[in-house]
Amino acid sequence: MTRHTHPVLAALAAILAIVALLGCAARLLPEDMQSLPYVPYVISLSPWFALVALVSFVLACISRRWFTAVVACACIGLQVWWQLPYFRSDRPLSGAAMAAVAQVKPSTDDAYARIMTCNVYKGQANAQDIVDAVRDQRVEVLALQETTEPFLKELANAGIYDYLPHSTVGSADHYFGNALFSSAPLDAPTDAEFDSSASDMPAGTVLFGGGRLPVRFVSVHTTSPSASTWDLWRRSLDEMDALRSRTDVHYVLMGDFNATTDHAPFRRLLGERFRDASMTSGHGLVFTWPSNMRFVPAGAGIDHIVTERDVRVGQIKTIRIPGADHDALLATLEFAQ
Repeated sequence: MTRHTHPVLAALAAILAIVALLGCAARLLPEDMQSLPYVPYVISLSPWFALVALVSFVLACISRRWFTAVVACACIGLQVWWQLPYFRSDRPLSGAAMAAVAQVKPSTDDAYARIMTCNVYKGQANAQDIVDAVRDQRVEVLALQETTEPFLKELANAGIYDYLPHSTVGSADHYFGNALFSSAPLDAPTDAEFDSSASDMPAGTVLFGGGRLPVRFVSVHTTSPSASTWDLWRRSLDEMDALRSRTDVHYVLMGDFNATTDHAPFRRLLGERFRDASMTSGHGLVFTWPSNMRFVPAGAGIDHIVTERDVRVGQIKTIRIPGADHDALLATLEFAQ
């Protein structure tokens, strides 16, 4: 007869195993149930349940609670299966791409682009830090969310147009908006690429490779899930399906999607056409929110750069922007020629 020891550790192991199991169960819910109250929050923390399960497994082994250990091990296995793609890359950037974006002055004459997106927290982000990041990272296309007119003026005063002289701006509610900036002229700029209940998402086409490679960039901001907007959150993601059907356009979608790759609506948006840049790069999990809480690291990857499947991605990086509640997300893209 097996003798159980450490009853306190055994109880803690069981509690943590239940938490990890509930986290996995939320991720496994069908899409129409993932917009139930608070479920989006739970799913956004999905990778962290692997750590919870690991602690449970260790405590269960110490206290000889083997059933608990099996449950915890199963949760670890599920999370590893879901998150493993973030650590694998079958198409790394070429040396030419990395050399091109390292040049002092960015150029769209080649097939490579350094891009950046950041939610500026209702215009509270430090505009000078945004401009400094654009300069230091040699950014060619910049997408911003939650901009305001005063913030856009601060950006202008900080010198954004010295580096990215072309722009288009959309409105979320006639005060907060989204913006797109580019070092090259924007072809067919618009303040709203498609009808969205969340916000107007501006877009413009940049011609790379001497005009041979038209790429249409969109600054994305969907509805944030809250006590009164669970259904609106999912609806704003569903509305982006309009872009998937436009097969004659080569898209890069960048911004605050308010969803992670663990959310079924976001995975459906990706489908067989699009890929998440952070996952494609193989650099590991990338968390961007929240970034304005003292002693609390960013724990959810709700900001994304979404590309067509034939695009190579690398040099994924996040930058802390004072005043913003999201880290800026950067990536280097290599377009198929």
